[in-house]
Amino acid sequence: MIAGSHIQLAYNDTDLLGGLNFGTSSRTGTPAPVAAVTMPNEPFDAIIAIGVLIKGSTMHFEYICDSVSHALMKIQVDTGVPVIFGVLTALTDDQALERSGLGRGASKGHNHGEDWGLAAVEMGSHCRRWGQGKFA
Repeated sequence: MIAGSHIQLAYNDTDLLGGLNFGTSSRTGTPAPVAAVTMPNEPFDAIIAIGVLIKGSTMHFEYICDSVSHALMKIQVDTGVPVIFGVLTALTDDQALERSGLGRGASKGHNHGEDWGLAAVEMGSHCRRWGQGKFA
């Protein structure tokens, strides 16, 4: 449900992303290797890594958060493509729902997906200009 909220928002903002189509065959929870194999072979202006990590009773949360952060940074450094960190790290289910705009109380919270989309568009635009030697 949380990832669906972010994907739905992405559908609303496709005009900002040059008509990028997420396709109805994509499903939340698809393992990364399968998604990587089925991705088009066209260059991207930016990547948004969307996910949610909820802390459990063991140290796995810390290990996974650390590994995800380092891997996304490595992808950005290796490819030169901006990677937007769209991974919610939450201590509880309620906190994750609130951070995805699906809160249970009077305040539904804020869907960070829109912020991530705008950041991706801005960074993609900056990198394109920088690649053309325009820095102002």
